[in-house]
Amino acid sequence: MNDDREPFLIVDENQSPFLKLGRWQWWLTVAINILFLVVGQAAAVLLGRFYFDQGGNSKWMATFVQNAGFPILFIPLFLLHPSRKLETSTTSSTSPPIKVVALLYFVLGLVIAGDNMLYSVGLLYLSASTYSLIRATQLAFNAVFSYFLNSQKMTALILNSVVILSLSAALIAVNEGSEVPSSVSKGEYLLGFVCTLGASAVYSLLLSLVQLSFQKVLRNETFSVALEMQIYTSLVATCVSTVGMFASGEWKGLQKEMEGFDSGRASYVLTLVWTAVIWQVSAVGVVGLIFTMSSLFSNVISTLSLAITPLAALIVFHDKMNGVKVIAMLLALCGFCTYIYQNYLDDAEARKMGTQSHTDDIEEPHHV
Repeated sequence: MNDDREPFLIVDENQSPFLKLGRWQWWLTVAINILFLVVGQAAAVLLGRFYFDQGGNSKWMATFVQNAGFPILFIPLFLLHPSRKLETSTTSSTSPPIKVVALLYFVLGLVIAGDNMLYSVGLLYLSASTYSLIRATQLAFNAVFSYFLNSQKMTALILNSVVILSLSAALIAVNEGSEVPSSVSKGEYLLGFVCTLGASAVYSLLLSLVQLSFQKVLRNETFSVALEMQIYTSLVATCVSTVGMFASGEWKGLQKEMEGFDSGRASYVLTLVWTAVIWQVSAVGVVGLIFTMSSLFSNVISTLSLAITPLAALIVFHDKMNGVKVIAMLLALCGFCTYIYQNYLDDAEARKMGTQSHTDDIEEPHHV
């Protein structure tokens, strides 16, 4: 059963290949997916900041690499080929028309491309730690969009989480004096803040739209279908980024940008290649956690990794961690914990109701 409180989707237990694993294999798979998501997301943000610090300035290139590594996802998709045959045979009768699916993937791909551009602008003008703290507001936005699109209840705990995360972002906004990177004006800092905040909102909206798409359009919540959606929407987003790069004329400066990269041409190429690869490793972690645990757990780990990135940025880029920023981080963690506690209560209640329903079914005699 799909829980309306979850921001993405949950797999049908009869179709998930992960449920065939032994207990230790299942936990190992969960651990690997957590590693993929946490390390992948943190490393991708740090590499993106490194690209700009070393002399890169193409916003479209930074947007392009966030999805350009999607061909890597064909590897796990092909590994699932036997189970995909079973899925196809059992769900083909309810499959939507190909035109509907294509339109859905196209629209979602456009949204992803716009979201990636907003993130690129944010990372261009903000430090990696500030960028990550602002991104933590995606949980607050997720609560709002899930309430309107996915019938999530707005409880006191969730409302409290929204308020705390909003306050955390507000503290970052008024703390620009010591957080503006060199060569970034006050106006550019404000633009980066607004774009990152907007990107967090769009990302949360995207999660709710994806869940709605699986419920109303695709009606086939399986690991391979989720991978296919990731691949085709990434293809659309990559094409949009490519068109944007040529339409804006930024492609003309890429050769000069590579030659002027502070750490060298080879480093320039490797930075872009590894950024593209790591974003997709993170995507595999997201999808893997959805189908080994739940979409809620995947979103939780994704948000938790945002708390790790500022610490990594402190070590790698020596970002400043003043008092206001520490308070903002603690507030974000409090908002995060409040949100998770509410979902823990919801999950406990759902399990209790499910157990009671199962007991009633056993005790109630069947009449012929």
